[in-house]
Amino acid sequence: MSTTGESDTIATSDSEAPATTSTNRRQPYGQGFLDTISQGWAERPDTSPPARAQSAYAVARRDAVSAAFPGKRLVIPAGDLKQRSNDTDYPFRAHSAFSHLTGWASDAEPGSVLVFEPRADEGHDVLLYFRERADRTTAEFYSDASIGEFWIGPRPALSGVAADLGLTTAHIDGLERHDDDLVLDEDDELTRFVSELRLIKDDYEIGQMKLAVDVTAAGFDDIVAHLPEIVAHPRGERIVEGVFHQRARSDGNAVGYDTIAASGPHACYLHWTRNDGTVVPGDLILIDAGAEVDSLYTADITRTLPVSGRFTDIQRRIYETVREAADAAFEAAKPGVKFRSVHEAAMKVIATRVAEWGLLPVTAQEALDADTGGHHRRYMVHGTSHHLGIDVHDCAQARRDMYYDGLLEAGMVFTIEPGLYFQIDDVTVPEEYRGIGVRIEDDILMTADGPVNLSAGIPRTADEVEAWIARHSA
Repeated sequence: MSTTGESDTIATSDSEAPATTSTNRRQPYGQGFLDTISQGWAERPDTSPPARAQSAYAVARRDAVSAAFPGKRLVIPAGDLKQRSNDTDYPFRAHSAFSHLTGWASDAEPGSVLVFEPRADEGHDVLLYFRERADRTTAEFYSDASIGEFWIGPRPALSGVAADLGLTTAHIDGLERHDDDLVLDEDDELTRFVSELRLIKDDYEIGQMKLAVDVTAAGFDDIVAHLPEIVAHPRGERIVEGVFHQRARSDGNAVGYDTIAASGPHACYLHWTRNDGTVVPGDLILIDAGAEVDSLYTADITRTLPVSGRFTDIQRRIYETVREAADAAFEAAKPGVKFRSVHEAAMKVIATRVAEWGLLPVTAQEALDADTGGHHRRYMVHGTSHHLGIDVHDCAQARRDMYYDGLLEAGMVFTIEPGLYFQIDDVTVPEEYRGIGVRIEDDILMTADGPVNLSAGIPRTADEVEAWIARHSA
């Protein structure tokens, strides 16, 4: 491992400070400030931490990438800060492929770049470029609100990150770009490969997925415990979102995606994230949420709760049908079967039940015909499963024959999430069905012996859900 040294330039006048975009808000620094700002600071120890747990796994991932692209220069950017409005930015999250290949996760630096430099013989030298911390004698320290340590706190040193990640590091100023570079998200082959590389999780990733599920389970329990407060607030859906966010943020890094807190008819909108509605006793509330832990791995779980603590007869019928579909999908998930078989098993249950209820103009068998059917999909338009990991919809750039038409293998982590949604204005269903939306979603680990439901500890059956709410209201 090698590192480059830091070059310090003492700012002796205000004009030497970097320009900012908010010049109308910038106040001039007096000469007294400029004369003394570089003085009176204690020595900062330059300690190198031990390599983090995922560094060894990241080495194996980089080796796989290197072997797949002999003689090619590969550039994997972490990405940059993205503007939210004016001079404020969204919280930074590194590109998933960058984090997967470096092990640098929630603490990754914006603007970092991982580069695979081809050797003359074979393989690659891998370098991590980033803007390391600036000495307190530099103008950047106090004058640049985006990277100055006076504003955002300490930034990492090259040597510390090199030891932490087991990577050679260099200052971003030394990065060169070549015309024949293969750049992530610009080159389809590279983008596809690093996506497919995540289809099979290693032991570290599986451990992080279990941790993310545990944090998420605690967040759901928090929501149930706060149901009285949620019901009392005129925007109770926001309280659901806030309660879960507190758990995700305190025990992890953040939420893995925008929380869906959809009460009553809102549950029929698949991506309802406005979360500004009331939560009314007698309705169901559909909550789709996942905690992203510090490694950036996220859970993705949905539970549908009766706000009053008890399902009505029609709510229970719909809920237990969705659970039946989820259980059928779980039974269909075996090593060596096609991934799409999971969806097909769930759809068979959905079509059978809605046909029995008289909601289809054809038989269930006719609805399940791939070419002429699909009538039942009116009430469940989405798919049943997707891969899960460092992205909530992980491996999304993988080829279809590796993903939807691929075979289930040990080490894969995916969701099972059937649902039934009867829109408030859908006149094809009886009035008592309208405005009811139910989804049950679990996170599944495939092993050599079959599927394991990582989120099975979160109540799933109608009876279990009612008992769960009752425990918190006792």
